[in-house]
Amino acid sequence: MGGCPEITKAPDMSLKSSQETGDKNEEEEAVSAPPPPPPPPSVAAAPPCLHANGAVSLARDTTVSFAAVASAGPKLRMRPKDRISYFYDGDVGSVYFGPNHPMKPHRLCMTHHLVLSYELHKKMEVYRPHKAYPVELAQFHSPDYVEFLHRITPDTQHLFSNELAKYNLGEDCPVFENLFEFCQIYAGGTIDAARRLNNQLCDIKCEASGFCYINDLVLGILELLKYHARVLYIDIDVHHGDGVEEAFYFTDRVMTVSFHKFGDMFFPGTGDVKEIGGKEGKFYAINVPLKDGIDDTSFTRLFKAIIAKVVETYQPGAIVLQCGADSLAGDRLGCFNLSVDGHSECVRFVKKFNLPLLVTGGGGYTKENVARCWAVETGVLLDTELPNEIPENEYIKYFAPDYSLKIPRGNIILENLNSKSYLSAIKVQVLENLRNIQHAPSVQMQEVPPDFYIPDFDEDEQNPDERMDQHTQDKQIQRDDEYYDGDNDNDHNMDDA
Repeated sequence: MGGCPEITKAPDMSLKSSQETGDKNEEEEAVSAPPPPPPPPSVAAAPPCLHANGAVSLARDTTVSFAAVASAGPKLRMRPKDRISYFYDGDVGSVYFGPNHPMKPHRLCMTHHLVLSYELHKKMEVYRPHKAYPVELAQFHSPDYVEFLHRITPDTQHLFSNELAKYNLGEDCPVFENLFEFCQIYAGGTIDAARRLNNQLCDIKCEASGFCYINDLVLGILELLKYHARVLYIDIDVHHGDGVEEAFYFTDRVMTVSFHKFGDMFFPGTGDVKEIGGKEGKFYAINVPLKDGIDDTSFTRLFKAIIAKVVETYQPGAIVLQCGADSLAGDRLGCFNLSVDGHSECVRFVKKFNLPLLVTGGGGYTKENVARCWAVETGVLLDTELPNEIPENEYIKYFAPDYSLKIPRGNIILENLNSKSYLSAIKVQVLENLRNIQHAPSVQMQEVPPDFYIPDFDEDEQNPDERMDQHTQDKQIQRDDEYYDGDNDNDHNMDDA
């Protein structure tokens, strides 16, 4: 995969953003998100100065975040039961990147149906994310780029050859039908997740979203920085997480930690252990370059040693964990030997810190394995062990012939080129860099900027003959029958009706 477009600029943190919306969807069992309470009268950390560099190639391929999860609440305090919010919109999984393109957003539908078939949705609050407004997307991306995404279509792209080259759209990042709506939905899911964490409306947050055209992870981190002095970003995608790293390269407000394949001209070619950040952000970018074939034992041992020290030293207020599934064995574009159990062990380890946590998906191009992995990791975040035999669901044929959550052993064929001495040297270098940082750096504080930007909507001016999309309909519905699992479930008698 080649680079993806990324236009960066220093964000205006005072910009209001749009409100979480979404009505209960009967087929997807989604409920509308209740409006969060007003921001507390406390102060928030001042925004960092982001690296502004014009057009940038994003690190990973166009990726779609799975049922991602975030956990909010008083940090370092055990809770009897996590509150979980799950964002999903089926429209994201229905887009088509074109023939022979390795990105298959359809994997989101497969993941969601596994979540439903294992009845994990009964343990979560399920929402449809709002469509992010252009002003929200422009907190990180240039307004010109956002406006171009809004107007470009497959039928008109031949008129904009210069702009396509400028913004790096083309073979790897194609123009397809409903491209901008696709970006709005996946970015809206990540932004919604961060806001619910900030307002302590959930302990664990799940979403389905995307990545390449709009950097939703940066937008989510910017939201978290309104309430948290320090945010830790962890990336276990097989590709280097250079998009997020570059955005926060010169600030100590965000520490980025990426575990990835490096060398042999592997895309994007960045992520050497020597790349450590700059200026105020020096030593706050941590890269763990790995070779082909790393297995569960080697990966998880290194991951736990480094992340434990990072959390101890940096003391983040919130964590964002990007769980790209292209690091699994047998991925079409990957070269690691991780099993679903090994991959999910990283999620389990990070969850134990009991910090506000937002977990997203990332890359992943063998779609049945992506769905397996993200369903299992949703279960991990719910403290629910899933039976290996996959229940009957709409996509059961994709998991033949074993119909199990385990990746077929035939996928694990690469030799592990990561020797013990190599991994030890990488760990020593990373831990040495951590000794150079200021312990839990403090920041100047300022008033919390508003959370929401909602354009006025006049119901009286709505044309009754004009068909509205599902998101517009959701905004006009006020519901008092949102469901929750347990005593607060207003739908618990529906089966008897």
